Amino acid sequence: MIFRKLGKTDLRVSAIGLGCENLDGKPYREVEETINTALDHGVNILDVFMPGREIRENIAKALGKRRGDVVIQGHIGSTEGRQHYDISRDIPTAQHYFEEMLRIFGGYIDLGMLFFIDSEKDYKQIFETDFIAYVENLKTRGYIGHIGFSSHNAATAIKVIKTGLPEMMMFSINPAFDLFGSGGSTRDTPGPEPFTGVDPKRAELYALCRQEEIGITAMKTLGGGKLILAKHTPFAEPLTVAQCLHYALSNPAVSSVLPGCQAPGEVVEAMGYFDLEDWEKDYAERLVIPSDDFEGSCVYCNHCQPCPAGIDIAAVHKYLDIARLHLGQVPPSIRHHYSSLAHGGGECIACGTCEARCPFNVPIIDNMADAEKLLGECG
Repeated sequence: MIFRKLGKTDLRVSAIGLGCENLDGKPYREVEETINTALDHGVNILDVFMPGREIRENIAKALGKRRGDVVIQGHIGSTEGRQHYDISRDIPTAQHYFEEMLRIFGGYIDLGMLFFIDSEKDYKQIFETDFIAYVENLKTRGYIGHIGFSSHNAATAIKVIKTGLPEMMMFSINPAFDLFGSGGSTRDTPGPEPFTGVDPKRAELYALCRQEEIGITAMKTLGGGKLILAKHTPFAEPLTVAQCLHYALSNPAVSSVLPGCQAPGEVVEAMGYFDLEDWEKDYAERLVIPSDDFEGSCVYCNHCQPCPAGIDIAAVHKYLDIARLHLGQVPPSIRHHYSSLAHGGGECIACGTCEARCPFNVPIIDNMADAEKLLGECG
């Protein structure tokens, strides 16, 4: 295992960690086997955003006496709701769930994460209320070691970092999101334009992280599994797991990637990254993006914008694509991310302006209806 310094903190974390979301709902024995396999391979950082008591207690039980050997990312504001988990900026509610996490994990959380800051509304609900004072007090009193935050939106993440408060962040990083953007585009002019590199706002974020020593723990490195499947990848060929991990780890601002392994075998596959030659991890040739190869597939480029109904079409497609990979068992986090959008697919007025602008002939109107069917409240 390789270890890297995590931003402004005094922590050194494993280059590959473990995102524990996919362990939620698994029998304890499977949780224990997956956790132990990860620890035996040198993993020392776990992300535990899930608010349910059972999954937290299962992870803590599996760690046992090794709790002190790992860094826990625990999220403040992650609460239970109608769709398994929710976000709350109500201090008593957030306090209840976070202090329960403290109890379960021995009275201390290494990384106290401001949960899910993706919009201006999210930002204001934290930084323009007493919520942030509550979090700072947790650190002052020694209940959390460092303050971080999670986000999927580069523009909002930049604003959070500029407050000077966080020491690290959790952010979604993979080639598709970086090259095509993942929502929140500020592009004003419609029509195709060449793909010339990393989305400018995301590039700005990564540069700021390096400048301000904000270490990144990377999530969504496989794009919810989309990037490694020939049927769903937006590239000419699917990437391997190792190539996806290498892409994120090649970003100088990234300290650790946190794949959501849900079984020991997936952990072992991820750890195989360290045994590969450089050429086997190289992803450059896979990022060729001839448009004819993904006719009808959304690549989150935002050429379809602006939408008269205000829908973030790229973001809706991002969640829809992941949902289609898990029909019958859509991850609760994807449902919640979708429900958090200001405007869902159900608000589409079928005007067709987006489809006229799309360079890849994506059936956007139909996809908006599918997204609402799969991910809406009745989905």
